[in-house]
Amino acid sequence: MSNATVVVVTSGKGGVGKTTSAAAIATALAKQGYQVCAIDFDVGLRNLDLIMGAERRVVFDLVNVVRGEATIKQALVRDKRLDNLYLLPASQTRDKDALTDEGVASVINELRMYFDWIVCDSPAGIERGATLAMRYADEAIIVSNPEVSSVRDCDRIIGLLDAKTVVAEQGGRMPKHLLITRFDTERARLGDMLSVDDVVDILSVPLIGVVPESKDVLKASNVGMPVTMADEACPPSRAYTEAVQRLLGEDIPVTIPSEKRGFFGKLFKGRAA
Repeated sequence: MSNATVVVVTSGKGGVGKTTSAAAIATALAKQGYQVCAIDFDVGLRNLDLIMGAERRVVFDLVNVVRGEATIKQALVRDKRLDNLYLLPASQTRDKDALTDEGVASVINELRMYFDWIVCDSPAGIERGATLAMRYADEAIIVSNPEVSSVRDCDRIIGLLDAKTVVAEQGGRMPKHLLITRFDTERARLGDMLSVDDVVDILSVPLIGVVPESKDVLKASNVGMPVTMADEACPPSRAYTEAVQRLLGEDIPVTIPSEKRGFFGKLFKGRAA
């Protein structure tokens, strides 16, 4: 078995930018030269293939592999732009019960032989699909909007990561990173959303990045391109790229998007919890 790292991108709530983030992170890792596989665990509601521009090339999916109806090599979709980036799509037609613990374990173990990084895009919530997506992870990226309901839901996810994962069951601590998405400096200043400090204080998870609210993310998704591939210079792309550098162990301060002072605002230091 190789030294692949399995990272789950998770959150309690839907609509926080989890799938967008998983695609952006997987792409940024691939651009650094790593062999990367992104897995969509959102059975029945798959979207990762759309954001990665691979929807027309999906033949087999994660459920087919788990059920022995296809091999991993048959189901993997290679990215057209980056040779070292692959997608294992979710099924659109099955329900979440189609995934089994043993089946997911076997898929992850096989993927570890071929890839350096495996990025698991978890469905929202705390149901079976979400717990299976995080179960075999080595690290977790918790995605939260700077809103009270989103942060509260993330708190429940942290509890699951500390209880329902193989790492936790073996007595270890799952390394966790906080990614704040859809951050708007002006709204935070006016008190319409939580500040970065607030979110970090409430969750007590080290900050890996702050992604600003931006139309660039939606524009990129609409053309089937992760934002880290679409426009390297735009603020969200830079935020995700920096987050990946931190994930890789680089000690660079987190920059908070700020209109008044250009992109670089307040600086944060963080370590995985």
